[in-house]
Amino acid sequence: MKPAIILASASPSRQRLLKSVGISPTVVVSGVDEEDSSYSQLSPRELVIALAIVKAHTVKEKINYPAIIIGCDSTFEFEGKSLGKPGTPENAIARARSLSGKSGVLHTGHCFIDTDKGIEISDVVSTRVHFAQMTDHEIAGYVATGEPLNVAGGFTLDGLSAPFIAGVEGETSNVIGLSLPLLRNAINSLGYEWFELIS
Repeated sequence: MKPAIILASASPSRQRLLKSVGISPTVVVSGVDEEDSSYSQLSPRELVIALAIVKAHTVKEKINYPAIIIGCDSTFEFEGKSLGKPGTPENAIARARSLSGKSGVLHTGHCFIDTDKGIEISDVVSTRVHFAQMTDHEIAGYVATGEPLNVAGGFTLDGLSAPFIAGVEGETSNVIGLSLPLLRNAINSLGYEWFELIS
């Protein structure tokens, strides 16, 4: 019997991404506090892998059946700082103005746990994102949609900000929130074939 696929995230983008390649995950939200002060001294790469592992293990404690748990966390590194979710329109506007015409690196930490085999795989994938020049009118219009408030970095490659992303260096699905090539490699490393787990 194939294991269930559990996404330890409420992210609609990650759900859509998995469904686009034929995986319909069960969503079990971890409830982990991403703003806990204990994470404040970590580098962006350290932060995302720590949170991905904590989320996956938190969800592991909530279930009692064979499953592959996918825990993820993303942040955007810009000029040496970790930019999480803007949270407010004011922050989102300031963020978009600072990113306009520049680039940064989107880091996504991944943790995959096979509860039946007792195997855990974790890694970080980093992708450089280049932004077009944006006018104040475009920024105000984008922020007014509400989309950037609750996404890492304040932008999405699969949403309304896509026209303002001038280029991507590296793995593209990672920018959406989950690296599909890494997921495939993890599934193979766990002893499964990719199409075994497609629903």
